[in-house]
Amino acid sequence: MEENELAAFRERWKQELSGKNEDNRHVCAASSSRGVSNQLRKTGDGQRDETDTKDQPEYVSIARSLLDGRTSPLLDRIQEERTRRKRLYHHITDACSASLQLQKQPERKQKKEEELVDQLIHDLNEVNDIPFFDIELPYELALKIFQYLNRVELGRCAQVSRAWRVLAEDGVLWFRMCQREGYHQDASVSDSPCWKSTLRDYRHSARTVRSNWKNRVGSVRQLQFELGKVLCDVSSCDGFVLAGYTSGDVRLWDTLHWDSAASYLKTNSLSANTNPRPHASHVQVNSTVAAAAYEDGCVDLWSTETGGEPIHHYQVPGRIQALALSPDTPALVSATGSDVRLDCATDCGYWRTACQVHLSKTVESLVLVPDRPKQSPLMVLAAGEDVHLLNPREEQPQTLHSVYGHPVTCLDASNLLAAFGVKRAGWAMHDGGNKIHVYCLETGKPTVRVGSSPGDFTCIDLRNSPPHLLVCGNKDRRVRVFDLRTGTSVASLYAHHLGVSSVQTDDWKIVSGGEEGLVCVWEMRMGAKLWETHNRHPVRHVRFNTSTLVTANIPDDKSPRGACITDDDLTAHRRHRGVVCLYDFSEDALSQDNILPICRSNYTESYGYNYNINLTVPYDRLSGSHPSH
Repeated sequence: MEENELAAFRERWKQELSGKNEDNRHVCAASSSRGVSNQLRKTGDGQRDETDTKDQPEYVSIARSLLDGRTSPLLDRIQEERTRRKRLYHHITDACSASLQLQKQPERKQKKEEELVDQLIHDLNEVNDIPFFDIELPYELALKIFQYLNRVELGRCAQVSRAWRVLAEDGVLWFRMCQREGYHQDASVSDSPCWKSTLRDYRHSARTVRSNWKNRVGSVRQLQFELGKVLCDVSSCDGFVLAGYTSGDVRLWDTLHWDSAASYLKTNSLSANTNPRPHASHVQVNSTVAAAAYEDGCVDLWSTETGGEPIHHYQVPGRIQALALSPDTPALVSATGSDVRLDCATDCGYWRTACQVHLSKTVESLVLVPDRPKQSPLMVLAAGEDVHLLNPREEQPQTLHSVYGHPVTCLDASNLLAAFGVKRAGWAMHDGGNKIHVYCLETGKPTVRVGSSPGDFTCIDLRNSPPHLLVCGNKDRRVRVFDLRTGTSVASLYAHHLGVSSVQTDDWKIVSGGEEGLVCVWEMRMGAKLWETHNRHPVRHVRFNTSTLVTANIPDDKSPRGACITDDDLTAHRRHRGVVCLYDFSEDALSQDNILPICRSNYTESYGYNYNINLTVPYDRLSGSHPSH
């Protein structure tokens, strides 16, 4: 640097430093550095339109660049910023070197000038460490960018700088993340002071529940009823368990509120005065109503909140073969022979008959399509070899599938698809065996055909399966999982030696029930059995949610011979009545009251196989030495 330029530079610094204290010097240095940065930035953007850079913020120009097709509008600016900082750094370094050579300046002023230059360099580096925020984006716009990040990415961003940490821990971001993962769907942002901690607690609880599922750590409760009643049918939904018995009684359990008054359901006067009383052959329940169909053709409907007397009742001639209740809307459909009847609730709460349809064949199974509007329910029916799609707004049902001599063995439907198993016979057996056909409900056209088994498909779970997956059970003793996108088998599990009778799955596990009374829990990815439990009768109902599992072993023989179950013969009664079990794997379910009565000891040395609890011997209760007795 020349002598006159160095003198001019030092004269300018003396004027800025004169009349100010040491704190003001730092402020001036930082302000001048930011001024230089802004000036260089304006110079680097000289090619832009002067009107736009003068009247509009800089982030608007970046947004326009993105719209023009530039993949990274900050790359040029970052390179310019690096060049400017390098040039400014060398300039200040040369000035410092020259000032050190001047011996005429007092030592005290020279030291202060060196400290000021060092602070200036430090401020420049601190301000421009994050080029993304060098353009001074508003907080709301930066928050819009951060909302597309997941938990791991937000954690990494929080370690970049203080400004990014404030953004990454914003309550709105974590509230939306809670809702995306299925927690607090109906909550608002102000309901929790720290949504990040709330999500952490829920995820920790979910990991604990999953570990309890895998290790069978929890409680089990048998939902028992009085003597003299054989189980006919069971249904469960959202904490409610509904059971129908041969005595005509219907029992409702609210597993979330055991003392609920809705547990006491009264039968209609017509069925109650009949001697003998007809069996409650079919039951269905959802979160608002419970329904039961009797062998004399009567159908009762109760409210799950109040119980007591039925809120709706009707009778049809003949025996009801199928009964279905919508899981999310007040709609009930029943089939008697070839006649189908649909009842719905109005906006005022009054039930009425929406439509009645007569088919050419006897209806054997039916389902209501979930997630449908209240005004337009949709039904899928299987009658012999035919599968129909029934819409109350249309006069005639739509036929999805019909092949002579190939009856339908099982049926299920989701909000977009319908799946059913078809039994092949005769010459068609050489074409790969029995199949599962999947149809689109919007177009009524087939989408994929999966499976190739010599055994009949007995159960399908399409409604609760993960996206693009279908789980089914077969008489050939296997549980299979199919990928509907490719039509290939994802898993094949050898489960039950008498055939699979019920099955359900979620994103990581499968629960299957067999004709021999065995309930198996599988890990889907590894295809390994986690644990199993056994009861005498076939498993006709399997339903689970995040932390609970409901299983029902229903006997095929409703009038057993050789024992009078109406007497006080507990052994005969337990042998023939069937059983409903409720498993709870939540964190607070390890209560001694929920353990089976045969396992009451608190010893910690030996653990039972089935329930991970201790065994007891008869003299424990007699001795009175144990505090639990």
